[in-house]
Amino acid sequence: MEQAAGCPAVGGSYPQKNAEILSSQYGINLFLAGLLLTFAWAVHAVGISKSHLLSFLITLMLIQLLWMLWYLCRSCTQRRLIRDKDTHAGARWLKCGITLFAVITLILDSFKIGYYIDFLNCLSPTEGIFPVTHAVHTILQVYFLWCHAKDVIQSFKTLERFGVIHSVFTNLLLWTNGVLTESKHQLNEHKERLITLGFGNITVVLDDHAPQCNCTTTTLCSIFSQGIYYLYPFNIEYHILASTMLYVLWKNIGRKVEHHQQNKTPFKFHGITVGMIFGLIVLTSTIAIVVVYLIQIGGSKIKSELALTMFYLHAIFVLALMCTAGIVALLIYRLEDRSLDNSKNPARKLDAELLVGTAAGSWLLSWGSILAIICAQGHPKYTWYNLPYSVLVIIEKYIQNLFIIESIHREQEKVNDDIKTLRIVTISRGSTLSLTPLYKEIYNGRASCDSSDVPCLFKGSICGRENGGAGVAKEESSQDNSLVMHSASDFSFYSRNSATNNKRRILKNIAAFLFLCNLSLWIPPAFGCRPEYDNGLEEIVFGFEPWIIVVNLAMPFSIFYRMHSAASLFEVNCKT
Repeated sequence: MEQAAGCPAVGGSYPQKNAEILSSQYGINLFLAGLLLTFAWAVHAVGISKSHLLSFLITLMLIQLLWMLWYLCRSCTQRRLIRDKDTHAGARWLKCGITLFAVITLILDSFKIGYYIDFLNCLSPTEGIFPVTHAVHTILQVYFLWCHAKDVIQSFKTLERFGVIHSVFTNLLLWTNGVLTESKHQLNEHKERLITLGFGNITVVLDDHAPQCNCTTTTLCSIFSQGIYYLYPFNIEYHILASTMLYVLWKNIGRKVEHHQQNKTPFKFHGITVGMIFGLIVLTSTIAIVVVYLIQIGGSKIKSELALTMFYLHAIFVLALMCTAGIVALLIYRLEDRSLDNSKNPARKLDAELLVGTAAGSWLLSWGSILAIICAQGHPKYTWYNLPYSVLVIIEKYIQNLFIIESIHREQEKVNDDIKTLRIVTISRGSTLSLTPLYKEIYNGRASCDSSDVPCLFKGSICGRENGGAGVAKEESSQDNSLVMHSASDFSFYSRNSATNNKRRILKNIAAFLFLCNLSLWIPPAFGCRPEYDNGLEEIVFGFEPWIIVVNLAMPFSIFYRMHSAASLFEVNCKT
C-alpha cells in the first residue's frame, strides 16, 4: 500500500523531468548547429557566407523576442498573483552590470549601422538588419531580466523551459559570433607584431572579410571600423552574463522555494579604504601599462621586447600580491569556526562551476607557455619572464577560487538578541545604580525607567520597583551580584567582538583589493594586450596555426573568468 501510494508522486515528476531533458537537448543541438555554421563561415566553406550566419542569428533573436513578449504579456495579466521568487538570483549589482554592458552594446550596434550605411553598395542587407534586430533584442532582454530574473516559474513549465533554454543558447551563439569576429581582428595585428620580433618564417594569410568596395565617407568609416573592435569586449561580456542569468531562471522552473527572510547586504565603502587604495593603484598602473604596450608593440624589435618585459614584470608583481592576499584570507577562515550553507541554490552553484570551468582557459594557456619554455631551443631574454608569470597565473587562480567559493558558501553571522542589549553596569555608592552605555555600535535600543528608584535592567526585563524594606534589600543584593558577573562577561564578549570585527575588516579589504585587481587583469586581454599572441615562442614550438587555435579557444574563457571573479568578489565584500 505504501508503494502504491508513493507511485503517483514519483510518476508525477516524470513529465517535468522529461521536459527538462528534452529542452536541454534542444538547446545543445541548437548551439552545435550554430557553432558549425559559424565555423564554416570562418574557414570559407563552400556555399556558406556571412549573410547565412547572420540570417540564422536574426531568426533565433526573433523567436526569443516573441517568447519574451508572450511571457511579459502573461505576467502583466497575472500581476496580482503572488509568485515565488529566488532571492539569490538576479542581484541588483548584477543587473546594473549587465545594463552597463548593454548600453555599450547599443553603441556598438549603432556603429555597425553606420558602417553598413557607408558600405551600402557592397554589403548584404542582413548586415544592416542584424544590428537593428540585435539592438531591439538587447533592450527587451535587459528589461526582461530586470523584471523577471528572480521568477520561479510554476505554470506552463514545459513551454517555458524551451523558451528560456532557447534564450540561453541564443546568447551563447551571439557571444561566439562576437568572440570570433574580435579574434579575427586580433590575428591580423598579431602577425605584423611577430614579424617585428624577428619571426619572419611564419607565413599565414589571414582574411578579415573586409568589404570589396570603397567607403562613401573615409573618416567615418575609419571611426566605425576601429571603434567596433574596441567595443566588442563589452558586447561579449553582456551576452555571457545574460546567458548565465537566463540559465539560473531555467534551473528554477518548477523548483520549490524555501520561504525565509533574506538579509540584504548592501555595498559600503566604510572600512575598505586600504584595499580600495591599493586596488586603485593596481588599476591605474595596469591602464598605463596597456597604453604603453599597445603603442610600443610592433614598432620595432627593441620596443616590442621592452613592451613584453614591462607587461610580464607588472603582471608578476600583481599576481604575487593577489596570491598573498588570498592566502591571508584563507588563514583567517581557518581560524574561524563557522558552518557552511549547504542549502540548494542554483545561482551559487553556477557561480562556483563557472569559476573553475573558465579558469581552465587560463590554465591551458599557462601550461602551454611553460611547456614551450622547457622545450624551445632558443630563448630570447623576455621569454624567461613568461615562466614565473605562467606559474603565478595557475597558483593565483587556485587560491582565489578557493577563497571565493568558500566565501559564498559561508553562513552569515547571526546577531543574538541578548548581545544587542548589553551594557556595562557600574555600582555607585548608596542604593542608586548608574547605567553607563559603553558599546554604541552594538546597542540598538534605549532603556528608560518610569521610577526614580532602583532600576532593574537585565536581559530586557521591565523596569519596576518592589515595595517592602526586606524585599527591596534582598532583591538589590541578588541584582548587584548578577550585574557584576554580567559586567565581567561583557568585557570578555567585547574582546571577542573586537577580534571578529578586525577579521571582518581585513577580509573586506582583501575582497575589495582582489575585486579591483581582477578588473585590472580583465583590461589587457579584452583590449588587445595579449602576450600569448605576441610572445612568439609558443608558435615556434607548437606551430602557428595550432597555437592560434588554442589561444582563440581559451582566451574568451580567460577574459570571462576575470569579470566573473570581480562580480563574485563584489558579492563576497557585501556579505562579509
